[in-house]
Amino acid sequence: QVQLVESGGGLVDAGGSLRLSCAASGRTFSRYDMGWFRQAPGKEREFVASITWNFGITYLSDSVKGRFTISRNDAKNTIYLQMNNLKPEDTAIYYCAVGLVGGKLSRGYDYWGQGTQVTVSS
Repeated sequence: QVQLVESGGGLVDAGGSLRLSCAASGRTFSRYDMGWFRQAPGKEREFVASITWNFGITYLSDSVKGRFTISRNDAKNTIYLQMNNLKPEDTAIYYCAVGLVGGKLSRGYDYWGQGTQVTVSS
């Protein structure tokens, strides 16, 4: 049974940092792209970042470029999202996902975590 478990969310002041982790289990994901999405109250889920399985090419949404970094450790079946200089508009539930297609669209991902809350106070 495939399972993705996020951790590392919480409450932080604006300008602060958090590091999200997502541990995957149930199979090997070394040939899957991995990504992070987020959903704020009253808004649709949006793409945040992704990383390809080959060459580790990363993509970031314009709203987080220069502040967030995505990385992966295939030996641990884990992906990370380092979030620096957080802003109140980053407040959302953050979801990790893995998929054979990947990319910036939700439909490119086959498995999803349950989400972790990130709240940034002003």
